[in-house]
Amino acid sequence: MQSLGVYARIGLYIDAKDWGKGTAMKIERHETGSRMSKAVIHGDTVYLAGIVADSPKDKSVAEQTRSILSQIDDLLAVAGTNNTKLLSANIWITDMTHFHEMNTVWDAWVSPGNTPARATVEAKLASPDYKVEIMVVAAR
Repeated sequence: MQSLGVYARIGLYIDAKDWGKGTAMKIERHETGSRMSKAVIHGDTVYLAGIVADSPKDKSVAEQTRSILSQIDDLLAVAGTNNTKLLSANIWITDMTHFHEMNTVWDAWVSPGNTPARATVEAKLASPDYKVEIMVVAAR
């Protein structure tokens, strides 16, 4: 087996005849529109778009969070995974005074011992009716 430059220094050896012929991983897209897909699967990683509540008007932060997490459950199930395999989560909330309210719903939903890397920021969202948006990445 021949090694190629820097790869040899890090212990990765590639047979020269296979160089550049990597096996392309399939990309699956779900609920695809003209601007985005709600879920993209590449290899064993599932990427979800930012998910917002269905019919958000007049819903509390807790209600919107429950709606979002239910949609996330559904999308992860279609991808063959679930919330025990979350890798990361990004959460946008329009008013940090509701952080505890959102976290109460999140904490009841997230799998104990399987919590993802997570960031939460305050941000203005696409519609004033939206109070929370959540994006996750999971393993299959």
